[in-house]
Amino acid sequence: MAHSRRQLLRLLGLAGTGLALNTLRPASAAAADGTLTERLSVCRPAGDPLQELLRRNRDFSRTWQAAERSDDPLSRATLLHETWPLHCQVRPDALAAGQRPWASVLCCADSRVAPEWIFACGAGELFEVRSAGNTAFDAGVASLEYAVAELAVPLILVMGHSGCGAVTAAMASNPLTPLLEELVTPIRASLKPGADLAQSVRSNAAAAASALPQRSALLRQALADGRLHIQAAYFDIGSGEVSLV
Repeated sequence: MAHSRRQLLRLLGLAGTGLALNTLRPASAAAADGTLTERLSVCRPAGDPLQELLRRNRDFSRTWQAAERSDDPLSRATLLHETWPLHCQVRPDALAAGQRPWASVLCCADSRVAPEWIFACGAGELFEVRSAGNTAFDAGVASLEYAVAELAVPLILVMGHSGCGAVTAAMASNPLTPLLEELVTPIRASLKPGADLAQSVRSNAAAAASALPQRSALLRQALADGRLHIQAAYFDIGSGEVSLV
């Protein structure tokens, strides 16, 4: 039995995402032609990557807030599934051969802070580094060096979030394990007297963004050459909105 375009999208789990059927063409189609780099870059924005992240986040935030109006978890899930503003996806066979992300996000490991969700990005678009408290930790800085040097990522967004447990722990005086003490040490260094949690999260994100080029000659040179922009940001879980710091 023949299916309509909408039915096909729904059967594929893509209804409401804004994907066109031409993204689902077989490998022999024109969309699969060209070099691997071209195939991996089909979702890369033509303009400023930071502004594209913010634009996509505004779309996500509207959907996130609409889901809040339902008391039924299944209804919320259905709404998010059908209206999540994902609009592009790189072909899986291209991703199997490589990657060309157009932005990197250093953010918290918190389960509520998934960058692909917040910025409505498909696989292969974001290079993510995550750790509790989104600090400039050694392995994270090295990972970002790889993203800039090998993948030519032009943007690093350092994103803190509301209700961050790592920042909360840094603000308190409760005893922590040795490894947790090591984790919160750079967060504590960023804290300002009298600041509340939200202000402290923002200060920590800004401090981590500043620390990246200080700790990496490679990132510092990329900034000097104009090949890289580093920006701190704050994600409000309740509204779904990202704001710059």
